[in-house]
Amino acid sequence: MDKPFIYLKGEGKRNTYVVWDAHDSIATSATFTSEADNTIAKCITFVNSYNSPPNKKPMKTAVAAMIQGDKSLFYRCGFFGFQDTLWDVSGRHYFKLCTIQGAVDFIFGAGQSLYECKIVGNGNTYLGRAWRDYARVLFYNSSMSEIIVPKGWDCWYNVGREYQLTFAEHSCKGLGSNTARRVKWIKKLSPQYLNHLTSFSFIDDKQGWMRKLPFHIFMA
Repeated sequence: MDKPFIYLKGEGKRNTYVVWDAHDSIATSATFTSEADNTIAKCITFVNSYNSPPNKKPMKTAVAAMIQGDKSLFYRCGFFGFQDTLWDVSGRHYFKLCTIQGAVDFIFGAGQSLYECKIVGNGNTYLGRAWRDYARVLFYNSSMSEIIVPKGWDCWYNVGREYQLTFAEHSCKGLGSNTARRVKWIKKLSPQYLNHLTSFSFIDDKQGWMRKLPFHIFMA
């Protein structure tokens, strides 16, 4: 989708599905692609059905949604896949009350985004690993189950450059939130920086696109 100011509304994320099973290339496999600014989607589930549920097929990237336009909102949406489910490529995005499910790198990219969502993984898992230099991820006020491995984070190809990474947790709860055995290079954020990353100003702009969103979108 490359036209801006589009509002997609389904009948509920358990009722309205967009499904495809492409898996040849990360750049071309997405079931849904949004390249335009000011996209809104509500009550729709995007599924890449390749290898989901897991089967004997080779593991390949199979993107359910690729989001690279700026100033986009996804409200009560679902994103389901196995590997590379949601590619948050670039831009400022807000994901509210969404369900995001996968097994390998199922939220990734360089988007500047806020997620107030349910994230579901299969088996023991890390909170994140650094796909690129200067990766930045914060889990804030999140509930974590016991599937989180004690180390919490993986620097992947950034061994020796962990100082470049900003991986952090704050005010989390649940069996997986114990940070006693986390990697030593986990970041402790200042109150000012924490507030910056968790406020709407992190993804808003001078024109206030977040404040101008139609209120009725957030009604059930």
